[in-house]
Amino acid sequence: MGEQIVNRTLSIDKPWDWKKFFFQWEWLLVLIFIAIHIFNSILSPYYLNIGTFLNAPMSFLDKAFIVLPMMFVIILGNIDISVSSIVAFTSVMMAVLFNAGLPMPLALVAALIVGTICGGINGLLLVKFKELPAMIVTLSTMTIYRGIAYVILENRASGGFPSWFSFFAWGYVGPVPFIMVVFAAAAVIFGILLHKTSFGRTLYAMGSNKLASRYSGVKTDRVLLIVGMLTGLMSAVCAIFLTSRMGSTRPNVALGYELDVIAMVVLGGVSTSGGTGRIAGPLLAIFIIGFLNYGLGLINVSAQVILIILGLLLVLSVLVMNLRTARR
Repeated sequence: MGEQIVNRTLSIDKPWDWKKFFFQWEWLLVLIFIAIHIFNSILSPYYLNIGTFLNAPMSFLDKAFIVLPMMFVIILGNIDISVSSIVAFTSVMMAVLFNAGLPMPLALVAALIVGTICGGINGLLLVKFKELPAMIVTLSTMTIYRGIAYVILENRASGGFPSWFSFFAWGYVGPVPFIMVVFAAAAVIFGILLHKTSFGRTLYAMGSNKLASRYSGVKTDRVLLIVGMLTGLMSAVCAIFLTSRMGSTRPNVALGYELDVIAMVVLGGVSTSGGTGRIAGPLLAIFIIGFLNYGLGLINVSAQVILIILGLLLVLSVLVMNLRTARR
């Protein structure tokens, strides 16, 4: 009697779950985004036009560059509160070097190098002093970087940049602001890094369990250093666009940027405990907070009230995320 051969196939493809798809955090952000536009259009009958959607982001996209690497930092389970000081320091260095006789293009390159070095120092400190929390390390460097900026300029302003430098913040590529074009390119690059490369998978693994990743052969020190340098680099990019928008710089620029950036990342669904998050959420959160500020500014709402509203929105988002996690 012959043996019967049974062919079996295994499939790893999961059936499409419409509930799981439509109950993702990003869809809630889309609803909030739509609600904010409805609210703003009620505040001003002139709000809903193409000019608003093209011009309003020019006032808040400079800090959005820092959101991209901050997402990496928080996925790792860390935090970086030195970014605003890096912005101030690199902006001051760029202005001082230009006014000392360095051509403006080289001053821009110098700013990028200084920012990258500052971020690299943060990463190196985290590597060498693993027992120190990232909060303590970046709190220290936050004070140092802004302190150096104050030592250089004291409480004075520095400017006198060439006229073409204003193009970075106020220029257009066709009908689209130049800053939007650059940010879109940066977002694509960071999205590919996070979701399509082994580097991105390493970030998630380290955020879930850094110790297990280290024992599995992951070069965790190198990852921390790279993320730190990326954060410093994008802080310098922010400094260039912010300085271009203001036309001058002072040591106290970008105050509070670190809180805005962290709020955008957390509102975007990136867990502060590490290991979870996608780039779509923070990108939506950038425009939610940016247009909310713009709309409240239409009716001259004070900065303190705006901070309260943003704080409540952030607390609500964290509560909802925790409830969803507990239910799972």
